Amino acid sequence: MKRETLFLKIVVFLMGITILGLCVFGVPSLAKVYEEWVPNLAYLKYPFVIGVYTAALAFFFALYQTLKLLAYIDKGIVFSELPVQFLKNIKYCASIISSLQVLNIFLFMPVLHSMKEVEDAPTIIMIGLIVIFASIVIAVFAAVLQKLLQNAMDIKAENDLTV
Repeated sequence: MKRETLFLKIVVFLMGITILGLCVFGVPSLAKVYEEWVPNLAYLKYPFVIGVYTAALAFFFALYQTLKLLAYIDKGIVFSELPVQFLKNIKYCASIISSLQVLNIFLFMPVLHSMKEVEDAPTIIMIGLIVIFASIVIAVFAAVLQKLLQNAMDIKAENDLTV
């Protein structure tokens, strides 16, 4: 089991490095593009940047909770209250990310409307929708795992009392 969790930890680390790079280099350049294409709505770049960085904070907190959950799996302490709490936190973070992404898409719509002649406008919308739906899937998956783990803990507690 340690090999699988090590692989998952490496994947979590690589995801974190990728999103950190996008936050450091991608978001400021996107804000500059927003300001150049729609100068009369340039003030909307600030809520956009704040929304992206807030979603990134939620993402990094979810990654941290995932690493803690993987550490508990490595130790064999899966059937306790803390892994259920980790899954609950991951579910909340995914919900926050999808909500903030919906808000950011609406803030970015004036730029997309001005890009109607450019071929990449639908691609940008699709990327945003993929992030929204991926976050929703992660939230639902974490909720299902949380419920299954809670039920398994209840069954284990009942069996411990029976013996």
